[in-house]
Amino acid sequence: MARVGLNTERLTRAGAELADEVGFDKVTVSALARRFGVKDASLYSHVKNSQDLKTRIALLALEELADRVAAALAGRAGKDALTAFANAYRDYAREHPGRYAAAQLRLEPEVARAGAGVRHAQMTRAILRGYDLAEPDETDAVRLLGSTFHGYVALERGGSFQHTPRDTEDTWSRILDALDALLRTWPKA
Repeated sequence: MARVGLNTERLTRAGAELADEVGFDKVTVSALARRFGVKDASLYSHVKNSQDLKTRIALLALEELADRVAAALAGRAGKDALTAFANAYRDYAREHPGRYAAAQLRLEPEVARAGAGVRHAQMTRAILRGYDLAEPDETDAVRLLGSTFHGYVALERGGSFQHTPRDTEDTWSRILDALDALLRTWPKA
């Protein structure tokens, strides 16, 4: 019989909190069981294994991040939308490092299609409509934005920018200015 109070949603949220505390790579069913003071077997009626738990955490993180980005984008267009979008991602990564790492988990295609990843792509493309890009340029721009935002966040979180006195906020602001300028003057094929 499952322990009273434990369910899949509660375990997923606790796993996400654990990821933020110790790192997504250290989240396991055993670590989560220790958190609740139960045996591993108590959790297997709610999650199949550690990979299932990590997938659930990734889906939760993608949903939370999509909700945050959608709220940030409401009523914005052009550079304001680009900045709000980028800041929402960066802020989420700073506040929830384990969940942000979970959001990068490669998901099975059918799981990915059913999750909030689709919303992320739609919101990115919505921002780009303000820059009037046609395919394949729009797809290239989606990839540019994703790699720039994720790359900056990863380098910043890893301490890579600590070797210079330039404030990371100033650099971030300049990057967003440069992306806006690039998107407005996207090179023709």
